[in-house]
Amino acid sequence: MSAGPLTLGTAGHVDHGKTALVAALTGVDMDRLPEERARGLTIALGYAPLTLPSGRRLSVVDVPGHERFVRTMVAGASGIDAFLMVVAADDGVMPQTVEHAEVLHALGVADGVVAVTKADAADPARAVAEARELLGPGVPVVACSARTGMGIEELRAALDRLASVLASRAAAGGPARLHVDRAFTVTGRGTVVTGTLWSGALAAGDALELLRPGRGALAVRVRGLQVHDEQRDRAEAGQRVAVNLLGARVADVARGDVLAAPGAVSEARILDCALALRDAPASRGARVQIHHGARDVPGRLAPLDPDDGLWQLRLEAPLLALDGDRLVVRRLAPPDTLGGGVVLDARAGRHGARPEIVARLRALARGEPARRAPRLEHCVSDLAMRGEIGSAPPAAALAALEQRLRAAGPALLSEAQMTGEEDALRALRADGRAVRVSGRLYAHADVAADVGERIVALLERDGPLGLAAVRDALGLSRKSAQAFLEQLDAARVTRRLPDDRRELVRRSAHAGARA
Repeated sequence: MSAGPLTLGTAGHVDHGKTALVAALTGVDMDRLPEERARGLTIALGYAPLTLPSGRRLSVVDVPGHERFVRTMVAGASGIDAFLMVVAADDGVMPQTVEHAEVLHALGVADGVVAVTKADAADPARAVAEARELLGPGVPVVACSARTGMGIEELRAALDRLASVLASRAAAGGPARLHVDRAFTVTGRGTVVTGTLWSGALAAGDALELLRPGRGALAVRVRGLQVHDEQRDRAEAGQRVAVNLLGARVADVARGDVLAAPGAVSEARILDCALALRDAPASRGARVQIHHGARDVPGRLAPLDPDDGLWQLRLEAPLLALDGDRLVVRRLAPPDTLGGGVVLDARAGRHGARPEIVARLRALARGEPARRAPRLEHCVSDLAMRGEIGSAPPAAALAALEQRLRAAGPALLSEAQMTGEEDALRALRADGRAVRVSGRLYAHADVAADVGERIVALLERDGPLGLAAVRDALGLSRKSAQAFLEQLDAARVTRRLPDDRRELVRRSAHAGARA
């Protein structure tokens, strides 16, 4: 097996000794923040190099164990190749041990080692048995103590054996892609961003895009690279990398942004996915939090074929995802990990469970090649050939109208405002990017879906409401509120009562209408 770069991520319950164990393995104290030192509690992600007995070097990501920081844990676990699950001998498996195991499973991280810590203070037998029951009998388990050094060399050897049989993602190639989890300024050097390089390679001088969901992209250039504080000319997938950028100020960068080769990634608001979820029937139409890379956004679950694990995720804010990426799905309240899975189509349009779509997604989930649904350029060509539009609008005209529709937001655009753009409007409607909300009023499909879901959530919370109440609660104009309510009435998501208030039809009906 190749000796390429690998990233190891810690996991486990709070106070089970993850940070102390990493310090014993690497010599690096991950608790760098004053608050972490004062509280003895890991809050932020920590990073260190680990040299194994064979001389191979791993990147280690240390994550918080407290339930309040699961969001940070997921960001750290995204992009790792193997886990180091830490279970204390005196406690055994605890709630966050279980949730971290669920996150690892959702992210497809199946390989790792269990360290039963504090084995000098308690008999490790019970914790060893519980860890094997949770993670499977094939996972290596090592009893150890960071305080006395007991078992530390045995743990290093177990990690070395694991690394020797794992394939590095560097061998897979692909465009460069790094999910940013930190950004800061270095005096005399400028902006530096850090993250795990998911794919491809980076080199000094590379021209890249800094993709900022909802805020546009910046053209940047790599001024310099470091891997664990060592200057490098080149970095490969599977390494923790610090990238010194030209073309971006630190104020331009936020956690969750993506540094990528130009054109490699684009924003996605609708994802077709294969997901394994707990309580799948109860999840239909549920509002959830979607974690991908170092970013998480709210969205809704639309069932396509839940029995086969096929769902559409309709996001309230964009993610920068590609086909094959892994993600985690968590309940908003009370916060809890429901599961996760893989993105099958990161460029999906809003659709329901049409047989041909479900069949294509089943094939993709099995790893079979499947023809992607026709995209906008095909819709335009087909409409022009059938004479349904006068001529094929140029890409610039389509993009300009789509941007106007999105920018208008819930204010809507009327046919009168789009005189001369009828062909582009028909093409965008055929592709599912524009929708008629009511009468001659149109919106971008993402905007219409978002407003509709907000109205549904409002009625679920408060019960039947009148037009004025919906308008004020959502900050809409009267015309927009009326149009969106009429759209929901037509879809039989809502119905108008004799006193002019709206109420939801029974939940199963409106969940199906949204799909």
